Amino acid sequence: MQSEPENFQPIEMLRILAKNDVAYVLIGGLAAVLHGSPTFTNDADVCPSRNVENLHRLARALREMGARIRIPSEPNGLQFACDAEMIAHVKMLNMQTDFGWLDVSIEPGGFELGYEQLRPHALIYPVEDFEVPVAALRDIIASKETANRAKDKAALPYLYALEDELAAQERGEER
Repeated sequence: MQSEPENFQPIEMLRILAKNDVAYVLIGGLAAVLHGSPTFTNDADVCPSRNVENLHRLARALREMGARIRIPSEPNGLQFACDAEMIAHVKMLNMQTDFGWLDVSIEPGGFELGYEQLRPHALIYPVEDFEVPVAALRDIIASKETANRAKDKAALPYLYALEDELAAQERGEER
């Protein structure tokens, strides 16, 4: 089993995506944390637009991050052809970068069209000197329900409670 990243710097990853003008939506645990979830995450998950020009920008950003394929048998990761053509032919890339683990999910659980389905509901969060498009909490929950992995099942009670709390706040109720 591969050990967890020692130097997780999600802001730096997201900053490089912003600097390279990559169209994406932040999904997964880090997106849930930005919504207020108390859960812990050790990676960043993004769902990029499949637009060819965007995949070129994504590949450039990944190279800038020093991205390598994350596999248990290679502690330093596996070099790969980090280009738009390769990315266009995968549904998921689990990578380690100079800033920690980054997963690129073209088709996250429950969202076959990926970015095109997630972007209309995404919220924009300002982070330092750039903005991060974050999947709607309801979309994060739906994706985790569909993926149905043990770690997703463990996070769901917290996300349901957070969803209820945010809905109560919108209605002006105290909890």
